Amino acid sequence: MNIIDWTSLTELQRQQALARPEQLSDPKLFADVQAIIARVKQQGDQALLDYNRTFDGVDLRELAVSEAEFEQAERKLPDDIKDALQQAKQRITRWHKAGMGKEFSVKTAPGVHCGRIIRPIQRVGLYIPAGSAPLPSTVLMLGIPALLANCPEVLMCTPAQKDGSVHPAILVAARLCGINKVYKTGGAQAIAAMALGTESIGACAKLFGPGNAYVSVAKQLVQSLPGGPAIDMPAGPSEVLVIADGKANAAFVAADLLAQAEHGPDSQVVCLSTSSVKLKQVERAVAEQLKTLPRQAITTKALAHARLIKTRSLREAMQISNRYAPEHLILAVDGAERLLDSVQAAGSVFIGAWSSESLGDYCSGTNHTLPTNGYARAYSGVSVASFQLNISTQQVSKKGLRAIGPCAETLARCEQLDAHARSVCIRLQAAT
Repeated sequence: MNIIDWTSLTELQRQQALARPEQLSDPKLFADVQAIIARVKQQGDQALLDYNRTFDGVDLRELAVSEAEFEQAERKLPDDIKDALQQAKQRITRWHKAGMGKEFSVKTAPGVHCGRIIRPIQRVGLYIPAGSAPLPSTVLMLGIPALLANCPEVLMCTPAQKDGSVHPAILVAARLCGINKVYKTGGAQAIAAMALGTESIGACAKLFGPGNAYVSVAKQLVQSLPGGPAIDMPAGPSEVLVIADGKANAAFVAADLLAQAEHGPDSQVVCLSTSSVKLKQVERAVAEQLKTLPRQAITTKALAHARLIKTRSLREAMQISNRYAPEHLILAVDGAERLLDSVQAAGSVFIGAWSSESLGDYCSGTNHTLPTNGYARAYSGVSVASFQLNISTQQVSKKGLRAIGPCAETLARCEQLDAHARSVCIRLQAAT
């Protein structure tokens, strides 16, 4: 982790300093995922069961989690985890409720009323990875806004464990969100199943959730199919950008950097500071804390992409942050609130020394499903609105038609769309 002086860099060097790790774009990966999607389309459940054996080493007869398995999960999960899930659910629900959109109707001209109605997406699919550890937090982050949106049908796919079960924390979290349809399948094949439908799994209108390179590519491919589903957002490796001043706690900053780095070898962590001394302190703290981490090998690989950047001012640091558009932005500066007005592009912002990024991952209340890879310039994190349709309405009386009809007719003729003009003109004649 070398310290880079931003002011000494050329524009090309600045681009390189903020470049994300190259993501896997091997043509073979796309070909493999296309083959998986095609097989699921042709063979349905049987393909999923075969892939469970091939990829996960699990021989299953049924994909759906049974009621008995849900009940067993409730009995097996320790009470402290159940309590933590309940606490997290309460705060996540409170935050999402506060940000929900509302229907409205407004009079835009005499006799013209335009509005918006909100409807839930009828069937949505949630993907919950299950690599080295269960991710019940992701179940809450996706399931709670789906519940608040009143989606009639919510499906969830997650890989089975070696014994053929789903981790009890996943199932308990699912029940907390009102999700009863959980299927034991993972990877690209799970995405294909929720996109296309099988005998057991219904085709979904929109897919949500993180995953590995195969899952990410599968989401890209199925959304481009005729009649294919929408997806929550483009996916990429986890990332964090920390802005630290000379008063920042170097141990806190290092801990936040390592928390993101341990996600995977392609994660990226960036620290900007006006103080070279602080950057050196952070560098030393990262090295010391790294020695104690179980996921040291993965984290070390991610740190190869880390950046420590010296800036002239906090203003310049904010300009760099907006250019980078991080998934997570931590403002580890004195009086951090004053920098909020300068934030133009970020998935989620953590304000001040005590706002650990991990709190947002689990239980502060905000959603941790966020845009990565610079997509925060144009995408927002998952919210209740992600699971809803905003449908515009308009109701026009004769008086309203007479008030705005000539305007529409004039614009239609300007665009040389005579049928458009006639659909207004014929009504204007009848309304006289």
